[in-house]
Amino acid sequence: MQPSNPHILKLDQFLSQLDRFDLVIDVRSPAEFALDHIPGAVNYPVLDNDERAQIGTLYKQVSPFSAKKLGAALVSRNIATHLENHFLEFPREWRPLIYCWRGGERSGAFTHILNRIGWKAMQLEGGYQGFRRTVIDGLDKAAKQFSFQVICGMTGSGKTRVLQEAQNYGAQILDLEALAIHRGSVLGNEPNIEQPSQKGFETQLWNALRSLDPSKPVLVESESKKVGGVHIPDALMEKIRNGACIELRSSAQTRVSWLIREYHHFLSDTNNFKSKLALLTAHYGKVQIAKWNDAIDAGQFPELVEELLVKHYDPSYQSSIVRNFPQYKIENFVQLENDSDEAFAKAAKTIVTKLKA
Repeated sequence: MQPSNPHILKLDQFLSQLDRFDLVIDVRSPAEFALDHIPGAVNYPVLDNDERAQIGTLYKQVSPFSAKKLGAALVSRNIATHLENHFLEFPREWRPLIYCWRGGERSGAFTHILNRIGWKAMQLEGGYQGFRRTVIDGLDKAAKQFSFQVICGMTGSGKTRVLQEAQNYGAQILDLEALAIHRGSVLGNEPNIEQPSQKGFETQLWNALRSLDPSKPVLVESESKKVGGVHIPDALMEKIRNGACIELRSSAQTRVSWLIREYHHFLSDTNNFKSKLALLTAHYGKVQIAKWNDAIDAGQFPELVEELLVKHYDPSYQSSIVRNFPQYKIENFVQLENDSDEAFAKAAKTIVTKLKA
């Protein structure tokens, strides 16, 4: 019987051991790392994007042996570079966890060298693919374990701000828009920041839920299934939509004022504003889009925002809220007095009090 490798961290020990490592090292290519990675991991690739493609081509078109020879040379050179540039100052007690795509050659080589030096490095069994299974299983488990309480409200009512304020009054929150890096509408992308990949979003979601107590309710904002270009896993979305609801209401004046503050980047980047509105052409026609563009050029932002609320956002909310959130009740609401810090804090405190009752 072959003895087990003492430098392999079994996947079933991953969650209990993760926080004990000084550093989690992802040795995959930068492109792989960018799509998704273990939270907190740093990328020290043993093959860069071009090298990985080169080895793959050689493996298929020439032979696995030829690919392994060149791969060993490249991997050795890159590991040496990382050692010289990043690791020389670490003490003997330094303890890293290393992973690659499947927990095979790339992470195995790195782990072996670090252990030969004298560090107690561990290699993650199954690599990223094993971690990915952990995320999927964890999200399925969370959908069964957690209960959610939902802040509903029309666009501009201040739901996200109140959700964030609710933490100050003891609420557990799940900020889906922050995790998705998107505000959940046609105008909702954050300027100069890309959304995560679907896998990356699910990893962030899993990690956020991992820090919460499933025995206590979690406050969340009402969302569509898709938040920009990513979607909330089905089982979790169903559980959220069946949560108890409370509506945050704001006057039209407050909503317009708040939206102009929150989306101020569109006031300076009017071409971007127009390009986003152009996505609504199929729904409203070229004539209406042209009128909205004229309003942008004239700097009539309060009037434009109010018209977008009345014509686009409010009807969409009214048609979807009852259909998608069966526990929504029109009489269960909290009024946001204005868009001041004090008003948001007061509304958050009231909502937390109501939901605990």
